[in-house]
Amino acid sequence: MPLDSVNPLLEIRDLSKHFGHNEVLKGISATVQAGEVVCIIGPSGSGKSTLLRCINFLERPTGGEIYLDGVRVGMKQHKGQHVAITPRELARQRSAIGMVFQTFNLFPHMTVLQNIIEAPVRVRGHSAQAAKASARDLLAKVNLSEKADAYPRQLSGGQQQRVAIARALAMGPRLLLFDEPTSALDPETVGEVLEVMRQLAREGLTMIVVTHEMGFARDVGDRVIFMDGGYIVEEGSPTLVLETPTHQRTRQFLARMIAG
Repeated sequence: MPLDSVNPLLEIRDLSKHFGHNEVLKGISATVQAGEVVCIIGPSGSGKSTLLRCINFLERPTGGEIYLDGVRVGMKQHKGQHVAITPRELARQRSAIGMVFQTFNLFPHMTVLQNIIEAPVRVRGHSAQAAKASARDLLAKVNLSEKADAYPRQLSGGQQQRVAIARALAMGPRLLLFDEPTSALDPETVGEVLEVMRQLAREGLTMIVVTHEMGFARDVGDRVIFMDGGYIVEEGSPTLVLETPTHQRTRQFLARMIAG
């Protein structure tokens, strides 16, 4: 649950993103408190994934501002103007914002353990010994201790996604972004990934989760945001948004989800 109702961990101000003439995000403003789990729902093409990618500057916003713990992400003041920070500075900022993708993105030529220690060693400068000890603790957390020496091709989709979560956690992020983390999984492996995410929520990790898993949003989310057409259409508690939505567009989307 939120730990600080005054100063948000993440603040998004009037964020926009264009791809050519296609305006994907249209003035998004939102805050996320430390310890909060925010679930973002909405139809395909509504801008959900682009929003996540802009938060950690995998996509550079066209306009607007993003602040993590009061520090602007991706930009800085220089001689009275806002300029892009250096790639090294951006890498340091990104290390505080972990991201788990739909398609795992593990290095196929590396073992599970090597995948997890790569960023802490190369980006954070941790010793290999310390990184390996931490990685083994994280594998225990995601119930994959026995897979440390396996390669991604030897794992199920659910196991690969749990490794991807452990890899993101290895950097000690302040904020963890999930972009539809179960959408590429077989139905029987969805539950094991969601259980790991539930445990992270219980531990107080701040998370933004783009998801179609309405049960997870209802049970774990502190707040649900419904996006459509590049806008935040509605947001509030899971009970409010999922059970008594006020906007017709939200009601139509949820009706289709139930019917599907």
